[in-house]
Amino acid sequence: MSMPAPVKTLTPAPATQAPASPKTAFADLWRPALLQAFVKLDPRQLKRSPVMLVVELTAIFTTILCVLPDPVVSTGVALQIALWLWFTVLFANFAEALAEGRGKARADSLKAGSVGLSARRRTANGSFEVVPATRLRKGDVVRVEAGEMIPGDGEVIEGIAAVNEAAITGESAPVIRESGGDRSAVTGNTRLVSDWLLVQISANPGESTLDRMIALVEGAKRQKTPNEVALDILLIGLTLIFLIVVVTLQPFAYFAGGSLPLVFLVALLVTLIPTTIGGLLSAIGIAGMDRLVRLNVIAKSGRAVEAAGDVHVLMLDKTGTITFGNRRCTALYAAPGVTAMEMAQGALLASLADDTAEGKSIVEFIRGLHALPEPEAHDITAVPFTAETRLSGVDYNMRVYRKGAVDSVLAFVGLKRDDVAPALSREIDKIAQSGGTPLLVCVQGKLLGVIHLKDVVKPGIRERFAELRKLGIRTVMVTGDNPLTAAAIAAEAGVDDVLAEATPEKKLARIRQEQNDGRLVAMCGDGANDAPALAQADVGMAMNDGTQAAREAANMVDLDSDPTKLLDVVQIGKELLVTRGALTTFSIANDVAKYFAILPALFATIYPQLGVLNVMHLNSPQSAILSAIVFNALIIVVLIPLALRGVRVQAASAAQLLRRNLLIYGLGGLVVPFVGIKLIDMLLTTLHLV
Repeated sequence: MSMPAPVKTLTPAPATQAPASPKTAFADLWRPALLQAFVKLDPRQLKRSPVMLVVELTAIFTTILCVLPDPVVSTGVALQIALWLWFTVLFANFAEALAEGRGKARADSLKAGSVGLSARRRTANGSFEVVPATRLRKGDVVRVEAGEMIPGDGEVIEGIAAVNEAAITGESAPVIRESGGDRSAVTGNTRLVSDWLLVQISANPGESTLDRMIALVEGAKRQKTPNEVALDILLIGLTLIFLIVVVTLQPFAYFAGGSLPLVFLVALLVTLIPTTIGGLLSAIGIAGMDRLVRLNVIAKSGRAVEAAGDVHVLMLDKTGTITFGNRRCTALYAAPGVTAMEMAQGALLASLADDTAEGKSIVEFIRGLHALPEPEAHDITAVPFTAETRLSGVDYNMRVYRKGAVDSVLAFVGLKRDDVAPALSREIDKIAQSGGTPLLVCVQGKLLGVIHLKDVVKPGIRERFAELRKLGIRTVMVTGDNPLTAAAIAAEAGVDDVLAEATPEKKLARIRQEQNDGRLVAMCGDGANDAPALAQADVGMAMNDGTQAAREAANMVDLDSDPTKLLDVVQIGKELLVTRGALTTFSIANDVAKYFAILPALFATIYPQLGVLNVMHLNSPQSAILSAIVFNALIIVVLIPLALRGVRVQAASAAQLLRRNLLIYGLGGLVVPFVGIKLIDMLLTTLHLV
């Protein structure tokens, strides 16, 4: 099909420079985060965090009370309580802004590369017009030439070219993109380095890969996950309960012949409600999504990330995920009467001109075993592999060296399988039964031995599967190999189950079977035939270099097109859930110490018997209440690094993880506040602030 030439008046789309490296260090982020902390005081923004909105309202109310005389509470103490309530809100806002800043730094650096970008859009009559990239809509067709930036996500409909995706993936080596097949999808803000492409835009402004990346880590745009919504409902419920409790305390005090200062009641409310987790909940969610973005994985929703944390079954393609995908030489076996050196020399010569991954692996393997002489390239005559002969090799020094499939080499030397020496025949059978590929080597019609080619299992993959097993996750290897070969590789890799001779229908049926049994399933894929299974899976991760159909069906896209990332995604999902659970446990537990600080201080004059609850021996009612408020604010600052980093998930069962977190964050949440409030009380007393 001929390509209509663009009109001569068109200027090429600007080839902007690659974006600078994002600045994610604390030193680069704290100033803008501090400014955003004040901006987020706007109640319209704060309403996303109901608990902190209540704290802001109490801070406003306390600030008003500071100007009203109160014989029980001095203006200085009331002002300090008001200030620390404001600090509590600001610290929570700062945590969220810091988490946003870390995630947005990378996305904004990429977005800068699209500023001022224009595109050649095809018109109805087949000519091309230059328009800003922001005006492109789904379905538009654009022409991109060498040196220009691809203006948006799309599908190649004509042409073949090399694309540099370093701005998105960090990988400097260009990749080939062409129309049709599984390598037709392109990503906006990547650069064409050769030839030209016709691209059909597949996303409207605000819906591209880059826009989804930003939306994941921007608090104002980010959709709350089901887990966050459920936790928000719990926190709102607790806040309402404690609000009712605090409101009813004053009538009880009047009934007992006393009165409670309004400033102290406000302080009691703030310390009773779960402000710690309420202040950090948004930061935890944003930081979890940020870790996903830094992994170069884009999730279409937070629900997918949470589902990854609850996954029970991982369905993993053998090729590229469990194995390297290219068969490699792992052993040489000499035929009877042939020395190991003769076999190595023959295999080396037969593979010197072989440019395939298998041929190169044979040469590397032999060079690692022996220091053998190698002829110059001009001294040998290469015989390339063909589908007809299924042989390759060289002619050197009037001698013919060949290697290839067993049947092909036997036919080449004029032998039948029964003519092969029994010892060599057994080695051939053993290699085939283990899931490997045997290649015979011959010289001048004489069999030298057999090469063992094997789809090598990636180092450390068995240990990773063992860790997943401890976490209660079962792994299923999906392969098109026959059951015998699949079983051999599965045993070596340490997977729990195998789906051999897999077809798209078999994958889909297996996912539905697991889901019907109450299990969540994760899988990855890149082809159009993977789309139904990716859509059915609870976590479906598509490869960025795969088809548009796969990317649309999946709820995650890996920009690096690395199938092993699915294991990391599951880890991030678990870290997100565990971090949220651990800090919720800590938040609820640390409220206990505040009860022992504030309740005796409030009711000491009305019910002197409650003095026994002052187990921390705090100096005075005013210092006790102020100490609890100060601790309530500072603990948010202390926990910000943990909220951003996440709680590391160790390989252990759910019961073991629960016991560990209860011990660390439950018991720790009980003990730390007693120590912290006592130290703050001593400091306030020493400084004569109360």
